[in-house]
Amino acid sequence: ERKTAEKSSRSTGASSFGAATPPPFSERAPMVYRALKFVKRLASNPGQAVALSTRQLATLVKAGIPLVEALTALIEQIEDEDLRAAYTEVRDRVNEGISFATALAAHPRFFPGLYVNMVAAGEASGTLEAVLARLADFTESQMRLKNKVVGALAYPAFMALMGTAILWVMMVVVVPKVSAIFEDFRAALPWYTSALIGVSNFVGSYWWLILALVGLGVYLFLRWKRTPEGAYKWDAIRLRMPLFGELTRMVAISRFTRTLATLLASGVPLLKAMDIVKNVMENRVLEAVITEATASIKEGESIAEPLKRSGKFPPVVTHMIAIGERSGELESMLEAIADSYDSVIDGRVAILTSLLEPILIV
Repeated sequence: ERKTAEKSSRSTGASSFGAATPPPFSERAPMVYRALKFVKRLASNPGQAVALSTRQLATLVKAGIPLVEALTALIEQIEDEDLRAAYTEVRDRVNEGISFATALAAHPRFFPGLYVNMVAAGEASGTLEAVLARLADFTESQMRLKNKVVGALAYPAFMALMGTAILWVMMVVVVPKVSAIFEDFRAALPWYTSALIGVSNFVGSYWWLILALVGLGVYLFLRWKRTPEGAYKWDAIRLRMPLFGELTRMVAISRFTRTLATLLASGVPLLKAMDIVKNVMENRVLEAVITEATASIKEGESIAEPLKRSGKFPPVVTHMIAIGERSGELESMLEAIADSYDSVIDGRVAILTSLLEPILIV
């Protein structure tokens, strides 16, 4: 009995000196633990993790491994805790007899409607392994495009932030010291020097007011952009911006054509595919065009005609779509448009990056 009690005390964390095992870090410093977890979540890239896991799952299913076993093997390799928990719940529900697509639909953060509908079409047609491989190609291409654009804008954004901080320090700290020297000379100063000193004095005296006005302006802008009317107007402005407007349109058209091609090739009906594809464009002006085109298609019209009437899609895009519809090769034509636009986007991003760097330095 004494040996059993000693073993029990050791298992509960008590040592021969009566010291208990310390609690985990999450209990000793809950605030720090939550902060670290929040920073880790910000640094993580769920889209990249989903693309990688989709590729691995497609490989396992193609090798003939049953879906539940493939999900079990996949869960052991996933590093993202939230994605691992989502896949674990999906596996458990599939094991209970629920369809794979229905189980995925319960986690829209990782598996949007596009993903779920493609999986549902693959399950219905018995081509799940092919659909998963196509989904892996699609998600990887979308992540490459997104990383390319974000990576191109990261350096200019950092330069602009640092430049603003340096100018602020110059106005608040450096210029007042230099202006004190000018005052000792008691000489007439050029108008631009006087203006610079005046701006410096204003910034130094009313910096709190400037920060408050900037914060209020950002808050009002974000609040206006959340309204349906404001969001639509802002997306329209984005399409008319010099240099960046055309790039925004190209990215949206590339997403539209590649996503529609992937859905149609996976067996998703055209009208349902059009309803899904409008949500990946991230521009409400172009989403409205797709909505109107869907209504026209329901009335028996082709895809190309309503897109052409809108004036938001380039003529070459609508012409190639019309050719694809007439020839019965719509999916391959949409893929060709997406590939062409992706290569143009690569060139535009490289040019914009090379132009922004010297402008920001100046």
